Amino acid sequence: MGDEEAKSLPMELSEKGGVENNGFVQNEAFDDKETDTNSQEEMPKTCIIGVNPEATEEPVLEPYAGMPKEILLKFSSQARYRVTREILFWLIITAAVVLVCATIAIIALSPKCLDWWQASPIYQIYPRSFKDSDMDGNGDLKGIQEKLDHIVNLNIKTIWITSFYKSPLKDLGYGAEDFYDIDPMFGSMSDFENLLAAVHDRGLKVIMDLIPNHTSDKHQWFQLSRNRTGKYTDYYIWQDCMQAGAAIAVPNNWVSVYGNSSWQFDDVRKQCYFHQFGKEQPDLNFRNLAVQQEIRDIIKFWLGKGVDGFSFVAVKFLLEATHLRNEPQVNKSQNSESITAYSELYHDYTTTQVGMHDIIRSFRETMDHYSSEPGRYRFMGSDGDEKEDIGATMMYYGTTFVQEADFPFNFYLINMNNLSGNSIFEAVNLWMQNMPKGKWPNWAVGSPNAARISSRFGKEYVSVINMLLLTLPGTPITYYGEEIGMENIASENVTFPEKSPMQWDSQVNAGFTEGTNTWLPVNPDYQSVNVEVQMTWSNSTLSLYRELTSLRNNELPIHRGWMCYVWNDSNVFVYVRELDGLDRVFMMVLNFGQDSTIDMQAIVPSLPSVATIRLSTNFSNTGKAVNTNTIKTEAGEGLVLEYKTGKPVHTMEAFQDNCFVAEKACYSSAFNLLYVNC
Repeated sequence: MGDEEAKSLPMELSEKGGVENNGFVQNEAFDDKETDTNSQEEMPKTCIIGVNPEATEEPVLEPYAGMPKEILLKFSSQARYRVTREILFWLIITAAVVLVCATIAIIALSPKCLDWWQASPIYQIYPRSFKDSDMDGNGDLKGIQEKLDHIVNLNIKTIWITSFYKSPLKDLGYGAEDFYDIDPMFGSMSDFENLLAAVHDRGLKVIMDLIPNHTSDKHQWFQLSRNRTGKYTDYYIWQDCMQAGAAIAVPNNWVSVYGNSSWQFDDVRKQCYFHQFGKEQPDLNFRNLAVQQEIRDIIKFWLGKGVDGFSFVAVKFLLEATHLRNEPQVNKSQNSESITAYSELYHDYTTTQVGMHDIIRSFRETMDHYSSEPGRYRFMGSDGDEKEDIGATMMYYGTTFVQEADFPFNFYLINMNNLSGNSIFEAVNLWMQNMPKGKWPNWAVGSPNAARISSRFGKEYVSVINMLLLTLPGTPITYYGEEIGMENIASENVTFPEKSPMQWDSQVNAGFTEGTNTWLPVNPDYQSVNVEVQMTWSNSTLSLYRELTSLRNNELPIHRGWMCYVWNDSNVFVYVRELDGLDRVFMMVLNFGQDSTIDMQAIVPSLPSVATIRLSTNFSNTGKAVNTNTIKTEAGEGLVLEYKTGKPVHTMEAFQDNCFVAEKACYSSAFNLLYVNC
């Protein structure tokens, strides 16, 4: 009987609600019964007698998936969970702060990225001679568009198209009849817009010429000015002059660049107008503010079209002295009546006058309004052309606080009269020693107004000069055709031998046109000197050019590092390209004379005994090892040597005065990034 009572006790307790479920174990006794909330009060106290006390203790709670909010809060307030949560919270906050600080530090310490006009060589195109698309014998804008892939294959991202404004084509189009239109010879405005879109689609940039100094005498402004119409009356420089029969008593002895007097009598206005160039190209009056605004409006028009920059041509002629005094004679004993050549006078009153740089700065300010958009900086180059005054040329860079041109174009390698290791050194050093600190250099070895490299110095020097051009610090500028070694046309009847049609292939007319005639004769050597043939030759001028542009784009020391001269003599010019923090160095050994052997270890004591030929003008030597105590080069040979060292040349006291860097940067191998505070 006692056993039966004991067995019935758990059931009775269950029915009376004496055991709490707490949500952990389902109590099946509650499924079909309602619990009386007051039954616990009625339960006799004697019912607890004989029950194990541990059985009545509340079970220990443990967290489980899906627990309700009330239970979750019980655990979240426990120390072990609260402390863990706070630790994780502050770790996340600390990590975020560190990340933000690291980002700010990287940005602050990172050097300025090279702009597009610094990062890529510039390819200069004379449009009439590049590619003819309509078979009239003249190159045009559509022709340039057809050949954009050639520019891409050269690893070049900037093209510079010389003047294509509507013009009577006196002086090859440098006297515009309409600054807002395209000469029909080159196509239409629609053709230009299509070319611009195609250029930008390929990630390229376009620079175009602007000649603000003068217009064509066919320009509407001049026609209105000669008739004294409204504001245009003083758009040009007019002076009274006497005409007695065929003779004209001009205001002074000023002579034009092309010779003879700079003054031309106009039968309509009955005055003389001033022209620094041909008589068909009257100079604008830049002391008239309305003229300055006209040029700024022209700049805005083309930038609005999407042009990426300008080359401002002949800007040193923008102003003339108002006193009109005679310019000093070079030979004081010469009869003043016999002076007809430009070189017979010092041009103190017709070039680089006070106020000229203010006008150029106003052009810069106009362009800067279009440079605010990220990635759309507008480049400005100027044609300083101060052959004898390097200081005057450097003024076109502007000052530390007031910028003018991004760089004045450097013609010193073009203007060399003889070729040697010493002459190359002198031309390079002249620019680097005089360039303002923090400015960017540039180099050109050809132009529409100079004989081609192979015609000036010989075919054997074409590749080594291209090697020089593409391994010097700064922006290299290549005139079309130099990448394949084109020559001047050898004909006395040709007026512009350096402007012969581009040689594309071995077909008739070198692939320049499908028509029967060309505006200038094609050079007879086009069967072997052309793009198509040289693309298949591993040892061609074109193949080396492409290898050099690739090296320049991909190797930081050549892209933006130090340059130090280490040796020059009558035959060779030797310099190194280095970058702080990088133990890899490139040494250029370029021969511009005769066969030579030099001991570079004796000149640079820390030089390793062996270096690797990274590139050579003779491709069969590429990859070979060379002893640095006996580096041999033949006439016209160039070597790009690569070696490793822990003591770069620019840190050596003996070479301190021979080292230059434009956009200084240091390399961190630990983080694989560049920084400025070395």
